[in-house]
Amino acid sequence: MTFRAPVSEYEFLLNNVTGYNEIAATDRFAEAPSDVVSAILNEAGKMCDEVLAPLQRNGDLTPAYLENGVLRTSPGFADGFKAIAEGGWIGMSAPEEHGGMGLPLTVATAVNEMMAGACLSLQLAPLMSQGQIEALEHHASDAIKELYLPKLISGEWSGTMNLTEPQAGSDVGALSSKAEPNGDGTYAVTGQKIYISWGDNDFCENVCHLVLARLPDGAPGTKGISLFLVPKFLPDADGNPGKANGLKVVSLEHKMGLHGSPTCVMQYDGATGWLVGKEHGGMAAMFTMMNNARLGVGGQGVGAGEGAYQHALAYALERKQGKTASGFIADHADVRRMLMEMKADLFASRAILLACAQAIDLQTATGEKDWAARAAFLTPIAKAFGTDTGIRVSETGVQVHGGMGFIEETGAAQYYRDVRVTAIYEGTNGIQSMDLVARKMMDGGETAFALIDEIEEQAERARATHPNMAESVWQACESLREATEWLVAQEDMQDRFAGSVPYLRAFARVLGGHYHLAAAMADQGGAREKLARFYITRMLPEHASLLAHAQAGAAGTFALSLDELAG
Repeated sequence: MTFRAPVSEYEFLLNNVTGYNEIAATDRFAEAPSDVVSAILNEAGKMCDEVLAPLQRNGDLTPAYLENGVLRTSPGFADGFKAIAEGGWIGMSAPEEHGGMGLPLTVATAVNEMMAGACLSLQLAPLMSQGQIEALEHHASDAIKELYLPKLISGEWSGTMNLTEPQAGSDVGALSSKAEPNGDGTYAVTGQKIYISWGDNDFCENVCHLVLARLPDGAPGTKGISLFLVPKFLPDADGNPGKANGLKVVSLEHKMGLHGSPTCVMQYDGATGWLVGKEHGGMAAMFTMMNNARLGVGGQGVGAGEGAYQHALAYALERKQGKTASGFIADHADVRRMLMEMKADLFASRAILLACAQAIDLQTATGEKDWAARAAFLTPIAKAFGTDTGIRVSETGVQVHGGMGFIEETGAAQYYRDVRVTAIYEGTNGIQSMDLVARKMMDGGETAFALIDEIEEQAERARATHPNMAESVWQACESLREATEWLVAQEDMQDRFAGSVPYLRAFARVLGGHYHLAAAMADQGGAREKLARFYITRMLPEHASLLAHAQAGAAGTFALSLDELAG
């Protein structure tokens, strides 16, 4: 499959839409100005195009498998991971004292999305390591940091996260894995975990698992859970992989997609582990990794969507069917509509990703609470809308191909199969929306209203050059403000939850209009202004029906009894 990393799109967004200069102006990231970031993106794009993209079909056609208990990865994946590691792409935003680049998370987010577009199955491996690096950086002891972080950052070792159990999916507090103190500062971890992405591989010297388990005195539920670092091989006195630990891969899940990414069932039988963070503080430590991963998974959705869009566009520009100006199906009105919607939504979701990452960077650089609140608020939107966009765009890509999209040989279906899980893992998109209208509204909507104010302020400025588009965005934003006021006023959380998914999508729709309007202002008369007009005229109006749904309350949702649902 051909793929071209969207480097120019990121350069435009960073410099003209989301305001990367604000990050570069801080002392923390002063050594990462726009020209340096551009060089980094171009270098990463070259690796994505030349090394990773050719592996996309390998992972699907020749999946990872277990051979006598040993995991074998897809052809070429070892070389692909080596290229990622040697390029320093795993530790882009990791601390420099441990071998990382210390770059803004915004840059890492862009590179991760491009890698996901090139080969999503393989990109999931470094993403897991990046999350573990951040969790250890914030919560692990100095001894663990000194030993594990350089190895994880260099790619010599890889990382995973182990939350889910057969009886405990999103309800993590129902886990049954246990950890018994060994009396020497280590713990014996026992239990089974499922859905462990890249739980093993054949190209890293060691695989380091972050495992949630309960100590003997741990209370029921999430408050009694602790986090442990459990390596595949126990480090020896010199810090090198020594004897095998008491864990193994029981089996690999047979999945709809992402066949090149081994999803493991892990068994721990008294495996030696080290406590990360405080006793019974496992969820707080793991959430550091999960929040990192949620932003990353949003990028996976956008990346897969980008790959699907490019694949569909290439087909539409070579497939002849019916009478059109060019002779190709790209000039049929409905095919052009699909291509425009795909491109417009990818732009919107990509901008939201960057806005979220930049809020995290600015909080890191300034320590200001407002940036932390902004980042927390945008995270569920970036994750849910990014993955929903990837799924929708990939599905549309199949439709652009017509009957050939349903034929596996064209590769169009792979993008849809691969990306579908992104709306499920790292917290389902329904959970993301519930988080948005509950926990993220605990400030009475203050963070939401601040963001709404900014959108309206830009719309006011845009009236001078783009009056019609500016008015549409302003009016949509007022509707969003009213819906947010209604949500905050609801004391029955079921009334919030019943409309949380359409509310999140509506907020994303309005944010998309906001960023498209900024693009139009920066590219007057250009392609991005034309794309913005398409989005604001044809796609932004969806917000009205979504907000009507969001404010309908829970009564209608529960109108049918369980028996009536089955009848």
